Order: sequence, then structure tokens, then C-alpha cells
Amino acid sequence: MTDPDPEALRAAAAKGDSDAVDQLIELAAERGDAAELRQWAAGGSSDAADLLVELATEREDHDELRRLALGGNTTAAEVLAELEGD
Repeated sequence: MTDPDPEALRAAAAKGDSDAVDQLIELAAERGDAAELRQWAAGGSSDAADLLVELATEREDHDELRRLALGGNTTAAEVLAELEGD
């Protein structure tokens, strides 16, 4: 199996291919690319937001979790409360 071509995926995503979007989000998560996940989450992807919460939790990134929580992400708020309660 070959690795997906990110540029081809981006082109497909720009044309509305939801499978390409999903693959790009997954690749960003695998790379730990919080900036790209933020972009997808800001564009309305709940999957990207969930993965960003996971990444921020793994990194114990309170600032990122706080930013997400302030933006209305209840999972981020819950995780942040747990981390700050320790």
C-alpha cells in the first residue's frame, strides 16, 4: 500500500471530497500537526476538533484545551477540569 499524496488529497478536498478531508485530518493527527487540525476544526470538522483535544490532552497543553473550551468544546472543558484538578 502506498502512502497517500497530500497534495492530491488537498486538491480533492478543495473540490469537496469528504473522504480526502477525512484522510488529511487523520494524517495531520498522525503527524501531531495541531495547526492543521485547528484549521480543519475552525472549518467545522468535529473529527478534527476531537483529534485536537486528544493531541492537546496527550501533550497536557492546557492553553490549547482552554482555547477549545472557550470556543464551546465541552470535551476540552472536561479534560481541562480534570487536568487542573490534579
